[in-house]
Amino acid sequence: MIKALVLAAALIVPATAQAEKLANKLFGSFSEPSQQDPMPIGSYAKGCAAGLMELPETGPSWQAMRLSRGRNFGHPEMIGFLQDLSRSAQQVGWAGLYIGDISQPRGGPMTSGHASHQIGLDADIWMLPPKRLNLSRAQREDISSIPVRSADQKSVTENWTPSHRALMKAAASDPRVDRIFVAAAVKIEMCKTAKSGDKKWLQKIRPVAGHDTHFHVRLKCPKGARLCETQTPTVADLSKGGNGCDETLTWWVTDYLNPPKGTKIPKDPDAPRKRHPREFTMADLPKQCKDVLASR
Repeated sequence: MIKALVLAAALIVPATAQAEKLANKLFGSFSEPSQQDPMPIGSYAKGCAAGLMELPETGPSWQAMRLSRGRNFGHPEMIGFLQDLSRSAQQVGWAGLYIGDISQPRGGPMTSGHASHQIGLDADIWMLPPKRLNLSRAQREDISSIPVRSADQKSVTENWTPSHRALMKAAASDPRVDRIFVAAAVKIEMCKTAKSGDKKWLQKIRPVAGHDTHFHVRLKCPKGARLCETQTPTVADLSKGGNGCDETLTWWVTDYLNPPKGTKIPKDPDAPRKRHPREFTMADLPKQCKDVLASR
C-alpha cells in the first residue's frame, strides 16, 4: 500500500517531468494488481490493465513457471481460459500445462523481454508436456521448455507430437481466442497434416519468429472492454474464411530464411528507429494507465 501511495504521489508531478519516467520501471515495481474493475487498456503492445487476477501458482491441471518474474497475472477471461485449456491438455494425454508469462500485476511494458503482454490478454504456454505438477519454486526457475522447430527453422523436430497439434486445435477452436503465434515450421506441419474438411481453425495459427519452445495465445478484447483496442486481422483472405496455408506461409522458410542470392532488402535512411516498449514513458500510454498506477 505504501508503494502505491508513493507512486501515486509521483504521478501528480507536472506532465513534462512525468513524461521522462520510463513506464516499464513504474509498472515493473508493483507486486499487486490495482483494486479496480477488470479492464484491458490500450493495445496488446502499448497499454496497461486494471483489475487483473493472479493465476494461482499451482492448480490441478497447471503450474505457473518462472515465478520470480511476477508475470502470472491476467484479465479474468484469460485466467479462465488458461484453466479451461489446461483441462483440455489432460484430455490429449498431458498432465496439464506449464504456463509462462501472462502479464505483470498491472500490465504495462515489461522491464525485460516481451513487447506485448501488456493488457492481460496474452499468455505463453510451454511446448514441454508436464510430467508432474508439483515442481517447487526453485525447480520452476531451472527447468526449461523444449524446441519443436529444427535448428534451420524449416521443419519440426521429434519433440513435435500429435498431442501438440490437438492442444493447439483446442485453443484455436475457443471463441475467446483471437490468434495463436507459433514458429513458421509448426504451422507448415499443421497445414500438411490437416484433413481437407478440418482447416478453418488454422486461420488463428500465425507464424511468428521466436516461438519454437512455446506458443503464444492472444485473446480477443472481452465484451464490454471499451478501452481495449481490437487487433486488425492480418490474414489477407480472412473475410473469405482462409486458413493461411498458402504461399505466404511457405515464404517464411524460403525467401525469409534463405533469401535468393543477391537479394537485398532496401532500407529507408530517413525512417525513424522503432522504439521498443522498454523505452516508453507514461506519455506514450493511454491516459487511463496513470489511474491504474495510482490505484491502491
